Amino acid sequence: MISRVNHHQKMSFSKCMSGDIFLLILLVAADQGAKWLSYLYLKGQPSVSLIPGVLELHYLYPENRGIAFGIFQGSVLFFAIVSVLFLGVILYAWIRIPKERFYLPLLTIATVLAAGALGNFIDRFFRGYVIDFIYFSLIDFPVFNLADVYVVVSGIFLILFVCTKYRDDDFAFLNIKQ
Repeated sequence: MISRVNHHQKMSFSKCMSGDIFLLILLVAADQGAKWLSYLYLKGQPSVSLIPGVLELHYLYPENRGIAFGIFQGSVLFFAIVSVLFLGVILYAWIRIPKERFYLPLLTIATVLAAGALGNFIDRFFRGYVIDFIYFSLIDFPVFNLADVYVVVSGIFLILFVCTKYRDDDFAFLNIKQ
């Protein structure tokens, strides 16, 4: 007889929370550390080629005062407010997501997404701009940072999981009337 795995096996809230907080701190620290190092060692210097003709470290100057990939320049206060609201929505969703193994990918995606939003919010709040330093020269892609990577990658995984793993009724926990 084949036994079915209980995909809705409960996880300890404190264990889940501590793991996600650790991941959040680790990712934000990596983002902020990389930005600090790029400011110290790349600002005013020529680009550093990691993979010739493909990937470079390049301090973007003037700094990014817009959002992802430098669009909508000059609206720092607006984007700081949007970032706080976005973080609030992520926190609301994270709190409402059932702490079950079935939802572990969703919890992780929310944490990585929050790390990206928080990393760029910290820049906007304390510097008034976001430090960008990663450049894909192969396709002349706009300069970006680790926080941008977190947001884009977690967004892609969110779409993939919503389209392949979860069904509409798996998101009943987001119903405000509960």
